[in-house]
Amino acid sequence: MSTPRSPAGAGPRSLFDKLWSSHVIASLGGGADLLQVDRHLMHELTGVEAVRVLEARGLPVASPAQTFATLDHVISTAPGRRAGDAGWSTTMVDAMRAQMAHHAIPIFEIGADGAFSAQGASGAQGIVHVIGPELGLSLPGTTLVCADSHTCTHGALGVLAFGIGSTELVHVLATQTVRQKRPRTMRVTFDGPLRDGVTAKDMILHLIGMLGAAAGTGHAVEYAGEAVRGLSIEGRLTLCNLTIELGAKYGLVAPDDTTFAYLRGRPYAPKGEAFERALADWRALATDDGATFDREVGVDAAEIRMQVTWGTSPEHVIAIDGEVPDPAGQADPARRAAMQRALDYMGLHAGQRLDELTVDRVFIGSCTNSRIEDLQAAARVVDGQHVADGVKAWVVPGSMSVAREAEQQGLADVFRAAGFEWREPGCSMCVGANGDVVSRGERCVSTSNRNFVGRQGPGARTHLASPAVAAASALAGRIAAPDAAVS
Repeated sequence: MSTPRSPAGAGPRSLFDKLWSSHVIASLGGGADLLQVDRHLMHELTGVEAVRVLEARGLPVASPAQTFATLDHVISTAPGRRAGDAGWSTTMVDAMRAQMAHHAIPIFEIGADGAFSAQGASGAQGIVHVIGPELGLSLPGTTLVCADSHTCTHGALGVLAFGIGSTELVHVLATQTVRQKRPRTMRVTFDGPLRDGVTAKDMILHLIGMLGAAAGTGHAVEYAGEAVRGLSIEGRLTLCNLTIELGAKYGLVAPDDTTFAYLRGRPYAPKGEAFERALADWRALATDDGATFDREVGVDAAEIRMQVTWGTSPEHVIAIDGEVPDPAGQADPARRAAMQRALDYMGLHAGQRLDELTVDRVFIGSCTNSRIEDLQAAARVVDGQHVADGVKAWVVPGSMSVAREAEQQGLADVFRAAGFEWREPGCSMCVGANGDVVSRGERCVSTSNRNFVGRQGPGARTHLASPAVAAASALAGRIAAPDAAVS
């Protein structure tokens, strides 16, 4: 793996500059570079067809040991599952299993032993952007790619991580390199501390609502400031996860002591003296004093309140006790029309309060908010309470590791006692690729990252929120803040 080194005479550089320059193999002209790929993550929804294309061309996998696969998008999340919920999904799951065995690519499988080896592990299956960090595959100073737009999640650990397309996926398998056009840079500084109860999910939704869903297009975004430094790694992962919803492919947080403590002892992280040597390189990744960015954005963290989306884009977001905005107040006719379409789809009208809306479904899961810290936050809200009549609520852990830890801590029992359905790890209702969907016309409070039209199923109405707000909404039967869940 490459280690950033400042060239002689170089001025102050950002974290992104250091990561990018240390992985450039060749300049291709037109602002594009050929980059070395240190880690390549795969899942069955995009990986199976890419391997078929590779095989049809008669090409071998260039670096099987640097590629890692998991089952997450179409695998069933029903208790006791073995593969998919339908014939087509089981076929896809079985195809990936066979392909990975043939090409000697480690695959993280379902199972219970949790024993790690060079071939991967059973009992380590989970959502690709959850298992990467928890296994120590996502390491500071490295490049990491996956054919999934939320690969920016891993940037929370100081990783140059980004999503790639299907053609690029085949190229990475064949060469362990990828062609990328160097983006501009943006730094978002969250000044000051957060209010009580405000989470990383609220921070990033607030930012998207403030700047718009296209504000980060063509940029690599570094998150900085007191509020970011105060986040756990789980919180930073959530922050970076929604960077793509800001329009940017890359989201970054400079590694620090919080990062290093999180990584120590992870299965694929360096061990012993190698870890101590790595620390010296990792500490040098932080943005230098005096480094410049193409755009600087400041956010007063104390102004952020619990956020909930009202429309069909993450930028359609307001404080939980706010009123749905009026499209008539928009000067831009295209934006005004888009807002009205969103209101029509969501069955809402201008001036309506979100905390008066009844809900049918609650989904706690996805690569945004399915880690142990997320489940702990939700469990604290529901402990000793019960889901409201008529609400169907699910908890879907992000990985087998998260599920085991939640069972050991008694969180799963708390959820079951409260009337939640405790599912097996996978993407589940975030994208609905495995059949886990919200029915037409139903309103769902979801901890996932996208509220697009039909994202959770045809006609589904999705409100994005934090785990605590989702849990409180399940109890109240309406969109609710945690302290008002049973009022």
